Amino acid sequence: MTFQKLSVVIPAYNEGRYIHNILDKVRAVELVGGLQKEVIIVNDCSKDDTEAAILEYRDSHPDLNIQYFKHEVNRGKGAALRTGIQHATGEIVVIQDADLEYDPREYNILVQPILDEVADVVYGSRFMGGNPHRILFFWHTIGNKLLTFLSNLFTNLNLTDMETCYKMFRREIIQRVKIHENRFGFEPEVTAKISRIPKIRIYEVGISYYGRTYEEGKKINMKDAFRALYCILKYNLFR
Repeated sequence: MTFQKLSVVIPAYNEGRYIHNILDKVRAVELVGGLQKEVIIVNDCSKDDTEAAILEYRDSHPDLNIQYFKHEVNRGKGAALRTGIQHATGEIVVIQDADLEYDPREYNILVQPILDEVADVVYGSRFMGGNPHRILFFWHTIGNKLLTFLSNLFTNLNLTDMETCYKMFRREIIQRVKIHENRFGFEPEVTAKISRIPKIRIYEVGISYYGRTYEEGKKINMKDAFRALYCILKYNLFR
């Protein structure tokens, strides 16, 4: 199969201060295999100047293919991802948060198993490899590992980081998966559902992680962790 384009799906909520930074990084990446980039930004009814920042960036950087969509009401990260994935036209789709916790230069690490045609889905793990990781929240790490363990228990996968933002898919696969979760339940739901696709080939590669504090804009909290636990049970046991 010939791969020509990578669709980068970015859900954005109140990221007016930071969105240009992540777009600069995405724009600077030179993809392997001659891949072109399509950036799909979904503004989830931000209350700050996120929309103005995105439109200004798009107008001033016509060399970057930016497709912009917005929700008229706040629906959550999962809903924004659904919108973005639905509009993706690249043969490969990657999820990118609007913050600076993940490094777009590592798209090339993620995409290689797909270009080599040995993988259909690639997860970027913050818990494997020798890349840099910001030291922040102990209990977040414990929570992530516990959720990953429980997810693996039901899916029979051996992932090290189910909750990672960096998930890359062949488009024809992810567009067939029906996602219902609107917030951070996207991660366990999509993992449960792709694990049941016959003959699916899932790989995992080590990535770096530049975590944010809550003062710097981190949004996930304990309530989201409990929702993730609920979603692991819901989409594995009561499918």
